[in-house]
Amino acid sequence: MQAWLYTLIPAAAAVLGAAVAVNMRPGPVLVSAIQHFAAGVVFAAAAGEILPDLKHAGSPWATLVGGSVGVAAMLAVRTLERRVRGPVGLLTVTGIDILVDGLVLGIAFAAGAKAGFLLTVALTIEVLFLGLTVANELGEGGTSKARVVGLTAALVVLLPLGALLGGPVATLPAAIRGGFLAFGLIALLYLVTEELLVEAHETEDRPWVTAMFFAGFLLLLLLDELVG
Repeated sequence: MQAWLYTLIPAAAAVLGAAVAVNMRPGPVLVSAIQHFAAGVVFAAAAGEILPDLKHAGSPWATLVGGSVGVAAMLAVRTLERRVRGPVGLLTVTGIDILVDGLVLGIAFAAGAKAGFLLTVALTIEVLFLGLTVANELGEGGTSKARVVGLTAALVVLLPLGALLGGPVATLPAAIRGGFLAFGLIALLYLVTEELLVEAHETEDRPWVTAMFFAGFLLLLLLDELVG
């Protein structure tokens, strides 16, 4: 099955998250718990699936170039987040996040079906959170429920688009694939350390909330073992 078809799973999760959020506003503690859990799952996918394939790519220069491009791209996204405010800024930055998620998923499938499947699980949880966030922010601004869900649905179209852009990586030489894997690894680590966990810690930590990070991490490790 082609990688872009798998993006329909996190896309549906994002729309579902938006639909739930416009009807039942989750509290900050619950949101923080979801962020911790998503961070743990994504971190496990990055460390357990992308990193090993990158180490076997056999091209330090490709890793350096791909990683450097990833760092530059993520810093550009961070700068944009700080400069663009309001609903337009929120939708723009979220759209970029979703496009990068799709691209990384396409790259993961280039590394192998197992890596792609496990990253699909990780990104489903992460994109679900993005749907909750967009719905909460737009809902507080007075946007109607139907419009909030519609805007979220429009944004998640960028997921399969990103996967289509990342799909051809599978046909490239191993060294070049390594560069793309390095880019994907940086993007995932940025998502965990500079977005999910930073936002999660805006709410006062509770032991069970912190434990959700490790629950997510262990869940993906167990799933990895079951998939074999």
